[in-house]
Amino acid sequence: MTYQDQIAQTGLAGDDRVVPFQVEGLDVRGRAVTLGPLVDAILARHNYPAPVARLLSEAIALTVLLGTSLKFEGKLIVQTQSDGPVNFLVADFTAPDGVRGYARFDQEALDQAVAEGRIQPHELLGKGVLAFTIDQGPDMRRYQGIVALDGETLEEAAAVYFRQSEQIPTRVKLASAELFDRDAEGKPRHRWRAGGMVVQFLPEAPERMRQPDLHGGDGDTGSQAHEEDDTWAEAQMLAATVGAEELTDPDLGVERLLYRLFHERGVRVYDAQPVHDRCSCSEEKIRSVLAGFTAEEITSTIENGEIRVACEFCSSAYLFKPEEFGVSQ
Repeated sequence: MTYQDQIAQTGLAGDDRVVPFQVEGLDVRGRAVTLGPLVDAILARHNYPAPVARLLSEAIALTVLLGTSLKFEGKLIVQTQSDGPVNFLVADFTAPDGVRGYARFDQEALDQAVAEGRIQPHELLGKGVLAFTIDQGPDMRRYQGIVALDGETLEEAAAVYFRQSEQIPTRVKLASAELFDRDAEGKPRHRWRAGGMVVQFLPEAPERMRQPDLHGGDGDTGSQAHEEDDTWAEAQMLAATVGAEELTDPDLGVERLLYRLFHERGVRVYDAQPVHDRCSCSEEKIRSVLAGFTAEEITSTIENGEIRVACEFCSSAYLFKPEEFGVSQ
């Protein structure tokens, strides 16, 4: 029996479904996901080079893990801006289940980095920032948290964000994989997968969540000593054992992985939440943006008698006539 057959018969979550979980014996809660068709479809639209695809797929995994925890109608945007070969990543989650992603990179700088073997995430991203933006709609103020990217991976920077902004001890695991195999008919196929897990320490006694202060940089001589809670240390140790191949294995499944990690402490999983490859662009939204342009700006966008706008996320193309905006040719 294949894993897909087991999903159908047992109700396992399968791909593209975020699974919330709780380990009462360790006072931790979290979310885990394996992404298959969703991330493969997003990456296929742009035919990104493999190093770029790996970074964007991890950013998408992080975004769906955090976005599905939103308790309101709104949007979570996760993006990087940096000076490395991959200088911009963005993924956003629109509640309750829509995900999209996009990357920008310098092809020449990327080729040089690959030739020199500089293909680790921190080497491709370089120095910059990782920003988390929560948008609750036009009548609500946006919230944004920013952490530095300075030699860290996305998962390391995300953990720092939680520690600084949310004051919650957090461990983040992200992974991506490029698979070459054969389909049910024996034909060769290429596909991308991604996976992730967020584990957070949430004991009933808030004082147990206290952690050592982050180092303040050069000249900081303050004491960093503080004994870490034993259960959180154990939870981190277990989470650290998760390999990239486990987070992306199409035949393992989230529930099996969670059981493998935490069964001795009693892990409980909750209803999975599906996520979908869904762009929020539309003809109406783009027309509204163009309506705010001046006549001169509209004129500068005209090519062959029409205005063509392509969505960077989903590559959908929208065509408009200049006359719609009061501009004659």
